Amino acid sequence: MNFEFSEDSRLLRDQARRFLGEHCASKSVRLVLEGQAPFLRELWREMAGMGWLGAAIPEEYEGAGLGYEALCVLAEELGRALAPVPFTSTVCLAAEAVLAAGSEAQKRDLLPRIARGEVIATVALGAGAGEPTPSRVQANVRDGRISGTAWPVPDGSFADLAIVAARDAGVSLFVVDLTGPGVTRVAVAMIDPTRDHARLTFDQAPAVPLGASGEGWDVVRGVLDRAAVLIAFEQVGGASVCLDTATAFAKERHAFGRPIGSFQAIKHKLADVYVATELARSNAWYGAWALSAGGAELPLAAAAARVSATEAFFLAAKESIQVHGGIGFTWEMDNHLFYRRAKLLGLSLGSARHWKDRMVSELETRNAA
Repeated sequence: MNFEFSEDSRLLRDQARRFLGEHCASKSVRLVLEGQAPFLRELWREMAGMGWLGAAIPEEYEGAGLGYEALCVLAEELGRALAPVPFTSTVCLAAEAVLAAGSEAQKRDLLPRIARGEVIATVALGAGAGEPTPSRVQANVRDGRISGTAWPVPDGSFADLAIVAARDAGVSLFVVDLTGPGVTRVAVAMIDPTRDHARLTFDQAPAVPLGASGEGWDVVRGVLDRAAVLIAFEQVGGASVCLDTATAFAKERHAFGRPIGSFQAIKHKLADVYVATELARSNAWYGAWALSAGGAELPLAAAAARVSATEAFFLAAKESIQVHGGIGFTWEMDNHLFYRRAKLLGLSLGSARHWKDRMVSELETRNAA
């Protein structure tokens, strides 16, 4: 059994790490944090030019056709860099929804534009904080319009279109042009301003059905499982950086004539972070295999990856601040950037408790079978 990514994926990882190190440094992230830009547009264009946005999109739709393994590698590197770009909403959610439910015409229309970076897309699922539940948005299928409110919608303030889960006879998916009539957007303040969220209000907004009527929530569950694996890689990337920076600081910072890393309390903190991060990494790899292979393994693998990565990233971000001591709490240090991202990603797609329940349910189903 192979426990490592392919050589092509490792080369992609090295390329992505070098590129993001040059083009997505901390000072670039802070431009978005401080409100000088909604996201790094130039970085987004360059990512599209390198084929990253279409990594898992089949070549017949002008994607790179590299598969999910490559997408997992990119997600981890973007997590290491805290890249303030709409990658998760566009590539991990919206593109996956189109691939899963779109007609052939919709795929040929939307996926090439996503791969080229011409369209920023998102997914609007629920209304309010909490677990992912069917939206309160109401659909009038006969008139082709929807009304209601969805929030918080990732990157909703500047996205060009949204895949909206709306109720008709059941729950159906619709493609809505967010620049068209009947759409109002209001930014929602989040703990991590480098990742935009918005409240979208639809007032008889024109909507095009995506997939079969009444089957939207089944599609959403599958999309969330795939996105959970990809976000787990993003969280592992962030946790790895927190561990590396805390370890480096513990070796350099001296107290009472010796490096603070020699003190048992600091050793234990770093050891705990290392164990949690490696556990999350192994579960993420299991998720990557299930994502590439497809089939019945994915729901359990996604839940395990989601739970372990959420816990690892938060622990790593928190302990990195503690190891840095008083300076770790300051604005000038990057620790708070990782802490903000860890908290935000921990609530994306539903909380850790939701995914723990999902994991237990999957295990119970397997045992019963």
